[in-house]
Amino acid sequence: MSKIFSKIWQIGTLTEAPPVGDEIETLGKEVKRAIEQRLSRSLAIRQVDAGSCNACELEIHALVNPYYDISRFGIHFVASPRHADLLLVTGPVSRHMETALRRTWRAMANPRFVIASGNCACNGGEFGSNYATCGGVSRVIPVDLHLPGCPPTPNDLMRGILALMRKERPQ
Repeated sequence: MSKIFSKIWQIGTLTEAPPVGDEIETLGKEVKRAIEQRLSRSLAIRQVDAGSCNACELEIHALVNPYYDISRFGIHFVASPRHADLLLVTGPVSRHMETALRRTWRAMANPRFVIASGNCACNGGEFGSNYATCGGVSRVIPVDLHLPGCPPTPNDLMRGILALMRKERPQ
């Protein structure tokens, strides 16, 4: 045990310093205003991993940590698609997840929004379309916003939600 403590003492802290500025606060307030204008209530998100490597999920999970804490801006994650306004999909759609993704999308009430988060969800990424994957999410369900990145950062995700809430819906 003393060897471990000695090594920790020698190495020191390896975490990075938090970003300087209040970009998150400013962006969050804009997102909250746009959500209230669009929905007149909070935004419920159902996240679906359609076959990703989990890098995008790590960034999505960061949205609810104490640093970002998106719940203070009226955004929360829900377990059921029946309670969701936004479907946030990551990864190329694997053949085994194709039916489940369609069912999840159909279970959502209108108005429903879909964001394809990450390069893999946008166009298949490294995996493309092959015997095991259908490719990007738009090959399976309609997508309102493609959010590229490998993976997109939490700020990119917030900007994507903001862009989607400000976007005019086709009639």
